[in-house]
Amino acid sequence: MSTAFKWPWAIDPALSVSSDADIKAALLALDKPVYMARLPGSELGVSHAAVELSVSDKKREPAKTGSAQVSAFAAPFAATELGSEDFRRCHGVKYAYYAGAMANGIASEELVIALGKAGILCSFGAAGLVPARVEAAIKRIQAELPKGPYAFNLIHSPSEPALEQGAVELYLKHGVHTVEASAFLALTPHIVRYRAAGLSRDRDGNIVIKNKVIAKISRTEVASHFMKSAPKKMLDALVADGHISSEQAELALLVPMADDITAEADSGGHTDNRPLVTLLPTILALRDELQAQHAFATPIRVGAGGGIGTPDAALAAFNMGADFIVTGSINQACIEAGASEHTRKLLATTEMADVTMAPAADMFEMGVKLQVVKRGTLFPMRANKLYELYSRYDSIEAIPADERAKLEAQVFRASLDDIWQGTVAHFMARDPSQIQRAEGNPKRKMALIFRWYLGLSSRWSNTGETGREMDYQIWAGPALGAFNGWSKGTYLDDYRERRAVDLALHLLSGAAYLHRVNALKAQGVVLPASVARYRPLERLA
Repeated sequence: MSTAFKWPWAIDPALSVSSDADIKAALLALDKPVYMARLPGSELGVSHAAVELSVSDKKREPAKTGSAQVSAFAAPFAATELGSEDFRRCHGVKYAYYAGAMANGIASEELVIALGKAGILCSFGAAGLVPARVEAAIKRIQAELPKGPYAFNLIHSPSEPALEQGAVELYLKHGVHTVEASAFLALTPHIVRYRAAGLSRDRDGNIVIKNKVIAKISRTEVASHFMKSAPKKMLDALVADGHISSEQAELALLVPMADDITAEADSGGHTDNRPLVTLLPTILALRDELQAQHAFATPIRVGAGGGIGTPDAALAAFNMGADFIVTGSINQACIEAGASEHTRKLLATTEMADVTMAPAADMFEMGVKLQVVKRGTLFPMRANKLYELYSRYDSIEAIPADERAKLEAQVFRASLDDIWQGTVAHFMARDPSQIQRAEGNPKRKMALIFRWYLGLSSRWSNTGETGREMDYQIWAGPALGAFNGWSKGTYLDDYRERRAVDLALHLLSGAAYLHRVNALKAQGVVLPASVARYRPLERLA
């Protein structure tokens, strides 16, 4: 330990501890200060209490005063101090943390409710679900969390705009006041309507934003749309259609489109595989630039998601300036997630290299890909084959007979004619315009047939469809592998022991612990590896 600087305090050697286990226990008491000093026998002594040295004591040798002068100090630092206080206040939560939406109800009602009751925000995975299913989730979550916190996902659906519109109408109808907007390429009338419809003024003339938006982005050009006010042309059209009032349109020009921006790095599901260390600073700089231009009353908060699966990663994000952090992949392996036991068990053994990219069902024709697990499933290979065929041929009929036979036998397990009939029935109940657009368009018809497999494969994973295990589409990023490596050898190795609140508290408490470790290291303290690392050794919730 460096002796270049001495704090004006001393600890009593008789009341200090010196073993590695005792030092770690002292650091884990996050609500208490930690004072470190070299004891007379050159051992490292640690205490939660210290006394201020008198002027005469400072001039004498520490050993002669019966005390040891403090050489390093770590202040109390709770998990609730990480990130933005404004985020916690705005969303009514204890921590600057939220669990992001995973589509098809993987971020389930149980997940939202469990985290919400612990004062942690979670976004319900509404993407891919029919309106009746989403409405049932709204009612259940609101009954369990009448005062929140909770959010619902609003995913951009370029191929099925009716779903995006229907979700907004449900959220407005039932008073869902926080949405997580994801996969947007630009603003749409639906997200603008949601934002503007919640605007009003209080008695003092201040703008009240009832409908909060957390925009999940990975590109600056998309982030800038949400960091500015809504386009006037779009607002005027919404007024003309009777969706918002003239006053709300005027107020929408005075506030940004989002309250929070999540810089989404290398995540599971839809992702551009951006490195967090380059993406987050870029988005923070963009926020500061646009805030200087527009001078919004409340600056937009910027958080970080994608790749966060350990306390080290969480602390790194906060240290880079993140106002909050977001987790996704690690929550899918929790018992509250809407995933089958087979999938959760597989996720608990996934390593960082066990993920790859595959075509996305909702943006198949655009060539958009998402990140999935490749271990224990053939889905990535089969899905990429479908996109290869789609790119090469103009219709189902143009596919060579041997290729078509393989598809029917190995992937679809039915004739493509039968699959088309099932696709028609599906979209007639969900969005009839999809079938109308395919009439006379064989390329579009082929896309819908291939999307049948891409869409059902994720549902098979969620429901545990027997016999389809090798076709499970399981969204995950490298954060999951990092989490599994970090928790290996602990009780969290067992997928049946993973609970979302417990995981969240370990990430946050671990980040706070490492913050104190780093403070000591900066003062020249060299800690044993067993002390310098944080491990989830006991349940926190």
